[in-house]
Amino acid sequence: QVQLVESGGGLVQAGGSLRLSCAASGRTFSNGRMGWFRQAPGKEREFVAGISGSGSIASYADSVKGRFIISRDNAKNTVYLQMNSLKPEDTAVYYCARLNSLSSVYDAWGQGTQVTVSS
Repeated sequence: QVQLVESGGGLVQAGGSLRLSCAASGRTFSNGRMGWFRQAPGKEREFVAGISGSGSIASYADSVKGRFIISRDNAKNTVYLQMNSLKPEDTAVYYCARLNSLSSVYDAWGQGTQVTVSS
């Protein structure tokens, strides 16, 4: 079982940057695709970015493409989300999650970290 703990959230002005981290425990971390999701108040959780187990393939939601970068360090069991040119509409709780390769479902989630972007 993988346990995930996010950190790095906070309050930032529009145009600023933050880097989120997701520390994972578990021997299968390096094999699993990881993702970042977010949920704003009153809205459904949405996909932000995903990265393959090796880190060689990344994907992004259109809303963050060109501004956010997902990466991972398997030696440190950590996945990152570098967020640049932040906008007020990026305000949300950000979650990392691990994709179960058998079910193709994200079945392990962190507790989330709050990101607030002021205008």
